Amino acid sequence: MNVNELLVRTIESLGVEWAFGGSGQVNASLMIALKNSKIKTAIVKNEQAASFMACGYAMFSDKLGVCFATGGPGAFNLMSGLAVALSDSLPLLAISGYEAAGLIGKGALAETSGLGRTPDSQKMMAATTKKTYMLGNPDQTCDIFEDAINTAFEGRPGPVHVHIPIDLTTSEVTNYRPIKIDVKPVLPKHEMVCSFAEAIAHALASRKHLMLLIGYGAIRSHTEPELLQLVERYQIPFATTMDAKGVLPENHQLSLGVAGTIGDPGANDYLRHHADFVIAVGNSFAHNATWRFDSNLYDGKQLMHINIDRNEVNKVYEADYAMVSDAKPAVVGILEELWRLNADKGPALPIMIDKWHDRPIEYQGPKVHPGALCKTLADLLPPDTFVLGDAGGHMLWLCAYMQLTGHQIYQNPGSFGPMAVHVNGALGVKAAHPDRVVVSACGDGAYLMGGFELLTAVQYNIPVVWVIFNNGEFNIIKNFLLQQFGEAPYMQFNNPDYVAYAKACGAQGFRVEKLENFAPAFTQALQSNRPTLIDVSVESDVYPPFQGTGIYAAHE
Repeated sequence: MNVNELLVRTIESLGVEWAFGGSGQVNASLMIALKNSKIKTAIVKNEQAASFMACGYAMFSDKLGVCFATGGPGAFNLMSGLAVALSDSLPLLAISGYEAAGLIGKGALAETSGLGRTPDSQKMMAATTKKTYMLGNPDQTCDIFEDAINTAFEGRPGPVHVHIPIDLTTSEVTNYRPIKIDVKPVLPKHEMVCSFAEAIAHALASRKHLMLLIGYGAIRSHTEPELLQLVERYQIPFATTMDAKGVLPENHQLSLGVAGTIGDPGANDYLRHHADFVIAVGNSFAHNATWRFDSNLYDGKQLMHINIDRNEVNKVYEADYAMVSDAKPAVVGILEELWRLNADKGPALPIMIDKWHDRPIEYQGPKVHPGALCKTLADLLPPDTFVLGDAGGHMLWLCAYMQLTGHQIYQNPGSFGPMAVHVNGALGVKAAHPDRVVVSACGDGAYLMGGFELLTAVQYNIPVVWVIFNNGEFNIIKNFLLQQFGEAPYMQFNNPDYVAYAKACGAQGFRVEKLENFAPAFTQALQSNRPTLIDVSVESDVYPPFQGTGIYAAHE
């Protein structure tokens, strides 16, 4: 068995069903090994998309995302996805080629040794992963892959990367052994669980205004049932961050909605002016969740913080109670201890439910209002749908105006947040969940950065639905420029005929210019089970309902 055959057997043994990559001489034998395996392989139009798809594959599946590229520029194209995986806690394995040891330093084609005016891929990969490896001889293969995969899943998940020099790809491995996965769960200390439970019980008995603030870590940990128990048993109002939207039903009587810069008025009012005691679960206090790190946000409150990564605890806000733990075992432990303490149910304190979704939209223009589009989209979503926003204004409209009630999950780009990350990442999500609907609701600017992967979706029969918010401009940046400088140059761009483009790629396409025409197009897209573009002409001179400072000013 050679090095690449061993790699493929290893990821196959982990239950990985898809790999995403770009073709090249250096990884030719890897593609042969993949062809002879049970793993489905998508060869993409740009390796960046492969890394985004691997992120999508890992996002909700608990599986390892796998991407690969040839050496040099192919490997460097993976870096955006590696940075996303590092930022968003996604277990990902990236494989890339490298020059043969005997030729290093001579300036070979696509050499990245850092010698002789060549870029240094080891340093660059180290900066965007939990760990990067260089295979020095074939008999290191099992040890390296074992360490790499355990590292990807250990603690806070993240990406790892392995360089495989071209002269080693087909070298025989003489010491093959099955690798051992020994990922130790991040469990809470019992004394901290008791401390948290006692403090919550005391706050309930003292009629404090409690609030549960749920982050993406709760989704990764599959903590939904326990969080719902905590909410209902003790009558604790809850809000989510943008990237945990939908984790609990948003029509629940204790749902305040989303908190933060683009959050619901009621959630923000309760957090800022009423909550005495905030329990933050799987939350990293990101830019948009904190009004750009408002230093006074938790003044006068008691803050509990549960996070799998000790580096996140006290990073932004000093917690009165801090617990390093995966979300699920922490919440399970707290529930059990509260039950043992016979904690009181919280008092029926009045809470103001005030959500953008429930507010009327006053608009009489000729195009589709983006908020109204989001409301309509939410009404049409089947249960268990994944909705992926990309970087841009549409992401904020989706967060504000979609109401998710049937275990649909909304995911926006995380803190790194490149454009096209979910335009392409949606293919990975769908590959991991072929029985669930996946919608990439994206801006036209984001789509244009990665839209050639529609051909990939068609070729490999990955039926994602893309809903394109077409306003012909970088809407949020335009708004920022107008507010700051009174002018907004270079914000407009031309769009293609997306219906013609979809048909040219072998996909299905619709053009929607009136809101009432969206439902038939979306319904047909779902029924067809084909890759589909729905191009919606949305109004450009309206802006998402920002709450206070901290405007999202990255990309579109």
